[in-house]
Amino acid sequence: MSRLKENRLFTSLLKFVPLVVFAVLVIVFELDLLIAAPIATFTAVGIYMFLYGVNFERAFEQGVAAARKIVLIFFILMFAYGVAECFMATGVGAAVIRLALLLGVTARTVAPIAILVTCVLSVGTGSSWGTFAACAPIFIWLNHLVGGDAILTICAIAGGSCFGDNIGMISDVTVLSCGLQDVKIIDRIKHQLVWSLGCLAIALVIFLIAGWHLPNEQGNFQEAIDNIPPDAIAALMRERASAVLLLDQVNHGVPYYMVLPMLIVIVLSFFGLHTMICLGAGMVSSLILGLFAGTITLHRWLTVLLLPSFQSAGESVIVMMIWVAAFGGVMNAMNAFDPLSRGVVRMSKTPHGLMGWCGVICLVGNAALADEAAQVATISPIVRELVEKNVETDSEEDAYKLRCRLATFTSSMGIYGSQLIPWHCFPVFFATVVNAVYPMFREPVTPLQIISRNYLGFLFVGSILLLTFTGWDKYIPGLALPQNIRLKKKRPATTAAE
Repeated sequence: MSRLKENRLFTSLLKFVPLVVFAVLVIVFELDLLIAAPIATFTAVGIYMFLYGVNFERAFEQGVAAARKIVLIFFILMFAYGVAECFMATGVGAAVIRLALLLGVTARTVAPIAILVTCVLSVGTGSSWGTFAACAPIFIWLNHLVGGDAILTICAIAGGSCFGDNIGMISDVTVLSCGLQDVKIIDRIKHQLVWSLGCLAIALVIFLIAGWHLPNEQGNFQEAIDNIPPDAIAALMRERASAVLLLDQVNHGVPYYMVLPMLIVIVLSFFGLHTMICLGAGMVSSLILGLFAGTITLHRWLTVLLLPSFQSAGESVIVMMIWVAAFGGVMNAMNAFDPLSRGVVRMSKTPHGLMGWCGVICLVGNAALADEAAQVATISPIVRELVEKNVETDSEEDAYKLRCRLATFTSSMGIYGSQLIPWHCFPVFFATVVNAVYPMFREPVTPLQIISRNYLGFLFVGSILLLTFTGWDKYIPGLALPQNIRLKKKRPATTAAE
């Protein structure tokens, strides 16, 4: 079947070439995924043709078949982008921030309040980059006024900004991770809810302790916004224009009832309604309440918010995901990750051990690809196949629970793993925004500095691996894996059918 069957080592190394190409294009040459993914895909197709002696059509069909499986995700993504844009522009995000800032901010509490605000806002908007860009100017300059620890506050904003990408309903990573494991988003949220809130609670305590030596005099967020230099606003406009509109709404005020659309999405989701219904309700309710608040008009809602957000999803994210899914499909079709799977199975003595190594694979994949969405699309089929071929369950319910954990792994290691990888796009973007809106440091802030005190990121990544490897997840409500699962006696290591 294979032209190089007599030299398995060379064949295995050859199958890894497309992944190396992908990683080099993204990390070394810093190419956008819209360019890197097609090049890597065609590299994989060429190797597949060479190894299996098939024509281009048959080889490329392996990628098309993988992309075909995630079509529903594309519709959900368009709605998710629409909701994010509506919540940023109609006043939902501004209402959340203003409500939180009523708590009063001191140098001692600016970091904990920043992480709370960004967590809530990121859940409501589904945009980690948008949340960071919107909140960084407010809290960094507020921190400056009250004499706080700037790096501590920046790390708090970074950690909180990604909370919604990990546990929210309208993030592209959340949607993709659940879709590739065939689990409902709300089920995955319920699976990790207590654990996620626990990590947040511990992070809050750590940030409080870390800043306890600082002054406790209250600052004024209005003054902080007024003190943002015009050139910082101009830089922010270039990096994230929607954040400037949100800042303006925070400055001038919006009715507090504008938080209701976010609550509607959350409540409907917990009633088990389809994701698109929940997201649609969020968009429509933000329009209705925005009309009363005077923050939006029907024409602007349709043409300035929904149309560009749908276009943005279609022109970039969806196209990128098609290519990344195709890349993963071809790689899996030729069992490129077979050696990795065999090694994981050998090291795993228990189902928890195997699941833990799946988490490690997700983290390594994220570091190799330097993009969380690429990691989710590429690694999800690998870990799913690995678990399905090597873990026995007594019911579909138990198998479903395992897939919920895999969706949690790919999302958490994608989102919070990215915050611990210096060359990843997340810390690089965060550092870029900080240096643009707060030029008060003697030396520019680096990604490593943002990683150094990102306590929430360390807690998420470290705790989920520890709880899974040890089996201590049984003490966390909702997170526990089924008790009656077991490794198969005959443990095949392949990750895809020949």
